[in-house]
Amino acid sequence: MRQVREHHSEIVRRVPRLQLFFGASLVIIGAAYWVVQVVHGAEYRELAVNNSLRKHVIEAPRGIIYDRSRNPLAENVASYNLILHPSRSRDLVASRAYFESILGAPPPAVAEAWSQATGARLVAEDLTLEEVARIEAHALEYPEFEIEVGHVRLYRQGAQTAHLVGYLSEASERRIAASEGRLSAGDLVGVVGLEAAFDGDLRGAKGERRVVVDHRGRVKREHSRLGARPGEDLQLEIDLRVQRAVARYLEDRVGAVVALDPRTGGVRAMVSSPSYDPNVFTRRLVPEQWEAIVKAPHDPLQNRTMQNVYSPGSVFKIVIALAGLAEREITTGTSVYCGGSVRHYNHRFRCWKRQGHGRVRLHEAMRESCDVYFYQVGKQLGIERIARYSRQIGLGTPTGIEIGGEKAGLVPDEAWSRRVRGTPWYLGETISVAIGQGPLLVTPLQIATMMATVANGGWHVTPHIVSGETERRPSGLDTEHLAIVRDALSAVVNEGGTGAPARVEGLEVAGKTATVQVIEQATWIGSEDLPYERRDHAWFASFAPVDDPQLVVVAFVEHGGHGSRAAAPVAKLVYETFFDAL
Repeated sequence: MRQVREHHSEIVRRVPRLQLFFGASLVIIGAAYWVVQVVHGAEYRELAVNNSLRKHVIEAPRGIIYDRSRNPLAENVASYNLILHPSRSRDLVASRAYFESILGAPPPAVAEAWSQATGARLVAEDLTLEEVARIEAHALEYPEFEIEVGHVRLYRQGAQTAHLVGYLSEASERRIAASEGRLSAGDLVGVVGLEAAFDGDLRGAKGERRVVVDHRGRVKREHSRLGARPGEDLQLEIDLRVQRAVARYLEDRVGAVVALDPRTGGVRAMVSSPSYDPNVFTRRLVPEQWEAIVKAPHDPLQNRTMQNVYSPGSVFKIVIALAGLAEREITTGTSVYCGGSVRHYNHRFRCWKRQGHGRVRLHEAMRESCDVYFYQVGKQLGIERIARYSRQIGLGTPTGIEIGGEKAGLVPDEAWSRRVRGTPWYLGETISVAIGQGPLLVTPLQIATMMATVANGGWHVTPHIVSGETERRPSGLDTEHLAIVRDALSAVVNEGGTGAPARVEGLEVAGKTATVQVIEQATWIGSEDLPYERRDHAWFASFAPVDDPQLVVVAFVEHGGHGSRAAAPVAKLVYETFFDAL
């Protein structure tokens, strides 16, 4: 076996290197010990005695939501909660007695906290400043109680802006999992309305505070802090004066009102009734409160401006008029005789006026809302052309407003009938659609955007609640035809037509009433003589001033009866409120 020996001089040369390496290592270790023991000795000795650092999340203030005049619609107010740490208590019986001496007997759910050996529990919310002062005065005697300072959302306008602004609720497990670490258990997030649509912007980013606590969990001092980033504020197009006036008018009614600027699409008011108080969601909601809301009559959580669909009734005659002019089926001189009813396809269709309107042209037919005239025009057009012009003016598709849940409505045609109903489109249905009845369905918001297109000379505007850039695109409708229709709509209000109750002194309003049958009638029974749930729906769609439109107002009242009596007056209120401040 061959042996290999290293030369003695080679080993000698390596020894100083090893000495240098081990020497440097000892110096580094000694320096580290010196830093720990001398430089930071007092700090780490304190930590060793006190035992731990504790992290506290610093919640980011949520962004404030303002109307167009900087009136707050949603803001944050200070909130004081009481936390119990059972492990810090020397005597839980004494702790409970102390709690009851200040806040009274706890509810059963809170009382369970005293039976737990460990684990912090929320035992009281929304303490008054007097209660906070009394608890802080005895903090050394009762270290098991800790005041948690936070913020709670306040919706200052309550039910008047509920559907618009929305509310907050604790994030679900699914939403937390999808947030990629941005959300954790207990975080509040927007559920509906603007709070949901702009949740990421409004929420901001949390901060973190590290504090030194002793072995009993008492805070000794702050160790470090990373500040929270506040959420962004939202500036809205909403005019709070108009919003309030409409909400008060609709308090005892079921319906919806939309008011917007036809030049930009900026929403000035958006009210759905009945409503609810979003402030009940800012605290822990008990089952009885939730049950009272969901079982309340007429579904107050439903936003009727965009989540409910209805037959448009005679408001749809605007579309029929534009389609008839564009397709040269009628001119301004085309006349039709109305005797109170007419027969089409072996079925008699009535006009709303039993004695009829006599011979009428487009202007008079629109002013008087003559059904027989539009039956004839609708028959000449046919359902396919009616559907095409309906979509061209924006019906049958969502408007694109920021808040979610918007319904698309329905514009029926032959293909829809075969696909959905499995039957061909029947010609008699076209006659009903011509006056806005049948399977045709729209939202009040869609009618508002349609009226904006008529008012502004043919531009589609995307309605928007938050201030920002205007989105406009051409509709392709003929400007001369639009001018003819605008003139006729002015006559509805200002020449003794069905919209006369919407007249405003010194302001030329143009509009169209609609009275929509809920049930088909074979007799001439007045809507007011029917049970409430069978009464007609009422519409009024309008804009003003006629020569320079600045505001579109669409009012809808469920089972309100005649559009002229139930819906036109609320539009008048909006115009008076809005233009009074200009």
